[in-house]
Amino acid sequence: MEVLPFSPDQFGGVVVEPATLPEDAASFRQQLEHSLRVWTDEGYRLVWLNAPIERAALIPVAVEAGFTFHHSNERDLMLIRRLVEGAFVPYHATHYIGAGGVVLNDRNELLVVCERHRRTKQPYYKLPGGALQPGEHLVDGVIREVLEETGVQTRFESLVCFRHWHGYRYGKSDIYFVCRLSPLSQEVTMQAEELDECFWMPVDDYFASDLVSAFNKRIVQAAIASRGVSPEWIEGYADPSRYEFFFPRGETSSTP
Repeated sequence: MEVLPFSPDQFGGVVVEPATLPEDAASFRQQLEHSLRVWTDEGYRLVWLNAPIERAALIPVAVEAGFTFHHSNERDLMLIRRLVEGAFVPYHATHYIGAGGVVLNDRNELLVVCERHRRTKQPYYKLPGGALQPGEHLVDGVIREVLEETGVQTRFESLVCFRHWHGYRYGKSDIYFVCRLSPLSQEVTMQAEELDECFWMPVDDYFASDLVSAFNKRIVQAAIASRGVSPEWIEGYADPSRYEFFFPRGETSSTP
């Protein structure tokens, strides 16, 4: 009997090739049992098994063989089985990433929104923003979110602060970046599906309002007072579609 096709990983583990998994559960059970014996004898420490949704019938077989769930996506479920007690298993993603935009115009007005789906009946005002999409840079994400919610086009200026929060959605943690943006347009077109209100509010009114949280007031103060850090590319470092760097504005590097 052949071993399930696989490739080794950097932690001394085995990564089973998902495209080669058999359709029949009985055949998979026999081949998996044989493969586990071989991999154990050869000194491998861990097995990664990615089950596509089309092979969902194989999941109970893997669980019977000692596999546990690691993480899932819409179309697949990743399972693991330690062949050696205490074998290292890296965590799956633990955080959401979001970004909000502090958008100030030349009349000293701040672009604010009031969410439609909020925890209380009372309205409260906050910055436009939201979650980044997979593979999306922070700069692109906050510009997109502001445009989608308010219809205002902006230019990214700097990253000024961030908040780290545990116990967010599905028990994950959340990092929320606060960015300073300059408006390239003024007309507001509200995203009615998500918002009840969207308008330019005088900054003084924002700081004086009882409908603005202490957190939202503080991050706007930070955006006004701080130059923050700005995007900068390190030439020749890597693929710019995969990396994003932020450095103090106006900094002069001493590195040749």
